[in-house]
Amino acid sequence: QVQLVESGGGLVQAGDSLRLSCLASIRATSNSAMGWFRQAPGKEREFVAALSWRGIIYADSVKGRFTISRDNAKNTVYLQMNSLKPEDTGVYYCAAAGDINAVVRGFSDYWGQGTQVTVSS
Repeated sequence: QVQLVESGGGLVQAGDSLRLSCLASIRATSNSAMGWFRQAPGKEREFVAALSWRGIIYADSVKGRFTISRDNAKNTVYLQMNSLKPEDTGVYYCAAAGDINAVVRGFSDYWGQGTQVTVSS
């Protein structure tokens, strides 16, 4: 069983930056596809970014502003978020699966509990 724990959320102003972290309980990051989703109030959960040995995929809405990366030695995946907008507000979830396509499609095997990001205008 893999546990994912997100951290780094908070309240910021538009244009600010935040870095989210996702700590995996076991050495899952090196061989797994990892990703981030978000869910705004009253909306469905949406894909943000994912990475695996195959490469990196971003949602169009965050391209050029967000960067996903991982540190295998720390079993941690990061999401660097720059130039934040109010529409980036939501609960951000970390996800893990065996394949990047599964992550992108929301079919991850494991999910974190989420961390709140609020961007004020």
